[in-house]
This record gives sequence, structure tokens and C-alpha cells, in this order.
Amino acid sequence: MTLSVDAVPDQDRKGPGRPRSARVDEAIVEAVFELLSAGQSADGISIEAVAAKAGVGKATIYRRWPNKEALLIDAVLAMKGPLPEPRGESARDDLVILVAAMRNKRMEQYGKATACLMPELFKSPEMHRVYQGVAEPRRELMRSVLRRGIASGELRADLDVEMSVLVLSGPTLAQNMLRWNPNVPDDNFAESLVDFVLRGAHA
Repeated sequence: MTLSVDAVPDQDRKGPGRPRSARVDEAIVEAVFELLSAGQSADGISIEAVAAKAGVGKATIYRRWPNKEALLIDAVLAMKGPLPEPRGESARDDLVILVAAMRNKRMEQYGKATACLMPELFKSPEMHRVYQGVAEPRRELMRSVLRRGIASGELRADLDVEMSVLVLSGPTLAQNMLRWNPNVPDDNFAESLVDFVLRGAHA
């Protein structure tokens, strides 16, 4: 759905010195998501198309981002959202929280958008670095949960932390982006995946 300028007023047009409108920023990034989720490749997206989708002028976008690449980078950053907060009660429960945060309803749209961004990540070292920078805090959060589980005796002392992070994250991303195995139900996905992995990780 295309947003109108009236619905999302651009405070940038009201004179110098005014703060940027967060609503306009969100509308522009949302327009990128919608275009990617509709199957538009990152290469094929233009500033003109984003502006039309967001209901703003091209100049409004260029006041915020110097080029399309910078806009895509911010879209990747916004895609992930804030870090989830583990409770610290058990490694199992905290891992469920982390995996579930990657499988919320919003992630279905983001998964499609990420799939369309994949060619850009392969071609552009800068985009790949940005994506890694966005993913790394989440990986480190999962590492910290696993290390805490090892320290408490809940998990095996010889557990390969990096491989565990990969095994927990990979299927989640594959289901988000590709619905890789439609025979795996969405209901209780996080609990099922974590419990499956932990069968070999428990002390």
C-alpha cells in the first residue's frame, strides 16, 4: 500500500532547523521492505520507486541517505529491530526466546526482503560487512546464553558454541526466507528446534 504525504507529513519541508520526521523515515524504510517483499531485487529498486511507494519526494530521501546503497544498509539495520532480552533463568528458555524473536509475524515479511537482498550481500563487500555487523550482536547474545549454560552445568562442557549458534540460527533463517521445509510446522517452532538441538547438548 502506498502511503500519502498527507498521511506521513514530511517535516523537512517546513523550513531549516526543523527535526527530521521519524514517521517519514519509517515510511521510507517500510517502502523498501514492501518492494523487496513483493519480489523486487535490490538492484532493481530505484529511489524513484521508493519515493513513490512512501509518498514522498526524491529530495526527501536524498536528505536522509546519500544513495540507494546507504538506504539499503539502514533497511537491513531496521529489519532486525532491538535485541531480545533473555530472562537468565535457563539456557533452554533463553534460547527459545532468541529463536522465537527471529520467527515473529513481522519476520515473515523481513525474511522475504532478506532473500531479495541476498544477491546484494554476495556482490557488495560493504553490504556483507553491514549485514554481519547487524547479525553479530545477536550471535554474541546466543553465545552468552550457551556459555552460561555450560558454566552452570546445564549444557555439556565440550559443547561447540559456534556450531550450536549456526545450528540454531540456520534453520530459522531458511524457514523465514524460503519456507525451506513446509512440513515443519510454524507452531512451537522455537521450542521444537531448541529442544531438538539440546538433546545432544545437555550435560
